[in-house]
Amino acid sequence: MKRRIKARRLKREREEAERIKDSDLFKTVEEVFDSFTIDNLYKLYRKGVIWELKGVISSGKEARVYWGKSRSGEDLAVKIYLSATAEFRKSIKKYIIGDPRFEEIPSGNFRKLIYEWARKEYRNLKRMWEAGVRVPRPIGYIANIIVMEFLGENGYRAPLLAEVGDELDEDFLKSIFHDVIAQIEKIVCEAGLVHADLSEYNIMIWREKPWIIDVSQAVTHSHPYALEFLQRDVENVYNYFSERISLDLEKEALLKKLISCMRV
Repeated sequence: MKRRIKARRLKREREEAERIKDSDLFKTVEEVFDSFTIDNLYKLYRKGVIWELKGVISSGKEARVYWGKSRSGEDLAVKIYLSATAEFRKSIKKYIIGDPRFEEIPSGNFRKLIYEWARKEYRNLKRMWEAGVRVPRPIGYIANIIVMEFLGENGYRAPLLAEVGDELDEDFLKSIFHDVIAQIEKIVCEAGLVHADLSEYNIMIWREKPWIIDVSQAVTHSHPYALEFLQRDVENVYNYFSERISLDLEKEALLKKLISCMRV
């Protein structure tokens, strides 16, 4: 199993090699970010949170994740939200309805919206980590930037379950399934949250364990769509694993247990 994951990782490393290049913090930033982002990175730099920003490890329409280094040489994942586009505002609308942190934001204040969204993600991450959920350790945030533990080696991120799941043997995949269920229970019953976007694309396999990532959209139990999001999370997980292994845990029984934990 280890050999298979390593082979997959090496293939991805070769594909990404051209995108990951050493450079100092500000040379990298000046090519892609506005003055507000540069100023916020300087603040983290002066505080000693970020010492180097080396290259992109993940890129999306709303955010990019960089491989960074702390002053002590610790690997960091630095997530930077770019801008609140019309598409982004539309995609997050359902997650912010009913959240008091967003009620006072004027409809045209896009920068404030993105800052609050990043703040929400950091708080969700911290809340899960403190509850014992296996998520990247939160390190700090400012405005549109979140700094967290880096999952991977030498600047290459750990693989997603979606990328390596088909290469794993049945026994190991079954252990991953039960571990993912344990993480969901901790999110709901200990952290008091619902991930709200859980799937094989938001689960990393690192050190032979599943890690939950991308928690910006996670909501509290009081959110008007919390139950709908929970059901979707569980459905996504069961759909993925049931296509590959036989499951020995009833979906309905799990949902009943999770719903009983919801603090509404």
